[in-house]
Amino acid sequence: MVMKRLKNPQLLVPFIFILPAVVVLVVGLIIPVGNALYLSFFDWDMGTPWESAKSIGLDNYTRMLADESVRNSVWVTLRYTFFTTTFEMILGIGLALALEKPIRGASLFRTIFILPLMMSPIIVGLIWRYMLDGRTGVLPYFVERIGEIIPPLQSLGFIRHAYLAETNLALPAAIGVDIWQWTPFIFIIILAGLQSLPDDVMQAAYIDGANWLQMTWLVKLPMMLPLIIVTLLMRVIDVFRALEVLFIMTFGGPAQATEVLSVKIYKTAFAAQNLGYASTISMLLIAITFVLSVVVLIYNNPTRQEGR
Repeated sequence: MVMKRLKNPQLLVPFIFILPAVVVLVVGLIIPVGNALYLSFFDWDMGTPWESAKSIGLDNYTRMLADESVRNSVWVTLRYTFFTTTFEMILGIGLALALEKPIRGASLFRTIFILPLMMSPIIVGLIWRYMLDGRTGVLPYFVERIGEIIPPLQSLGFIRHAYLAETNLALPAAIGVDIWQWTPFIFIIILAGLQSLPDDVMQAAYIDGANWLQMTWLVKLPMMLPLIIVTLLMRVIDVFRALEVLFIMTFGGPAQATEVLSVKIYKTAFAAQNLGYASTISMLLIAITFVLSVVVLIYNNPTRQEGR
């Protein structure tokens, strides 16, 4: 009946095709976020009947704004996100540029390089937890041995450290693990983008006398900018919700030095069993991620770029 009343029924065809994706989005995202938002206005402990939940209005949000541990988690999350994404983008783009052209052994290196992506986060956390252990870890052992062989390096920190048990080293160690695991992700995407650049543009730049640095900085990277920004956005969102590796390696310790917002939410929900307050912190995490995503997408808007 609706189709007959429409002057042009063909207009509904695109909406019919995107309907399954909209349904998945509503069921898998909108409804859970809506439930979390609703729950954030209640004081409800895990294991108690819903009837015992008390509506407390904005008390959870007021408490969150005054909570020093939440502010610490936000600061840790921002530092963790900034350093991981910065180094991953630099290393990933650099390696993609270095291996863009066919060189001897490049295929083998690419295969080995992407192996960390094939590991589950739990396995990655366990591997590095044991490797960084102050007593039995292989990394502290080799650092100590290097310091013994070259004594002047001991003053620079080449001694045995319990990396995951020291407040000044735990977060850098976690950042290093994330860089090790996810730099291949940046490498693969950027390499695919470089290899899909039009040959005629590259040839024109070469004929004009551009050297490698000029072609990279003035031709390739500007053409790759939309892809680079989208890749950066994907990593920022992923890092903001990082949980498994940090959960296994440090559980937010020592002294909350690695307690990112995801770990804070987990502790509040399942250790403290305060689901209402955990939902409130979840809203904060969603809000920060949403704002960052909007800023990046606005910057990457083709219309805005054409108007420059």
